[in-house]
Formats: sequence, C-alpha cells, structure tokens
Amino acid sequence: MMKPQPAKMAQQVAEAVMAFQLQITGHAPKAVTVVLSQDTLVITLHEAMSPAERDTAKSAEGAATVEEFHRQLFINSVHSLQERIESITGVKVHQAVAEIEPATGSVVQAFTSSAMVQVFRLAQTVPGDSWSGTCSPVPPDGETSKPW
Repeated sequence: MMKPQPAKMAQQVAEAVMAFQLQITGHAPKAVTVVLSQDTLVITLHEAMSPAERDTAKSAEGAATVEEFHRQLFINSVHSLQERIESITGVKVHQAVAEIEPATGSVVQAFTSSAMVQVFRLAQTVPGDSWSGTCSPVPPDGETSKPW
C-alpha cells in the first residue's frame, strides 16, 4: 500500500480540521494552514471565531471568556480530531494544545509527541521564497550558536 503524499496529507488534515471546527462551534474558519516539522504538527485556523465571539472579545474580560471557552471546547472534544489526524498520518498523537487569539479570531492547534511548541503570530505574511533556516544544538563548549 502506498503512503499518501505529504501535500495530500496536509490537505486531508486541513479538511478534517475545518470539518471539526464547524462541527464543534457551528462556524467554519475562513482558512486553515497546516505545517509539519519533524514530529510537530501546527494548525492555524484563520478567522475561526463567529462575529458574536469577535464582538465579545473586544473587551479584556470578554476576550478572556472567549479564549477560555475555546480552550475548554478543544480539550473536551479534541479526541476525535486526534484520531482523524492519526488515521491520515499513520502516526500517534501524544499531545494536543490550542491557543486562541481573540483579537483576530485565529486559533492555533499544536499536535506533538515530544516537542515544545512556541507560536509567534506575525503582523503580516512573510514571502515563502525568503523563508528558510535551521538551528543546530548548543556546541559542546557551551557557546551559544546563533544561526542568524
């Protein structure tokens, strides 16, 4: 049996996430971005909140309420999405977390087996042709490696 191509897997995961979000919230995100790096899958749902949630999130208290609501909703229903991701990728999901940005309505979901995930949401898109890079571990002598 042939393994699915990565682009096809990314598309399948994006479609599964879109359907999952629609099912649990009744609101589909405008777009879904899927990024895989080694054993970490990061999914960003763009404009994932309803207009009412965006209105509620305009105040600090409302934003905290919407953020906690989405976090709890994710925690209580993510099992089915994890199973779908496992069936698409053929790899078990060990951990899943979600972060919500009430100001923009974006939701970031991370599925990982052994990594720490740090998410930085940029103010605008970075052109793909200018993006590349890796970082090596700290050298044995203790000096910090600065790839940039």
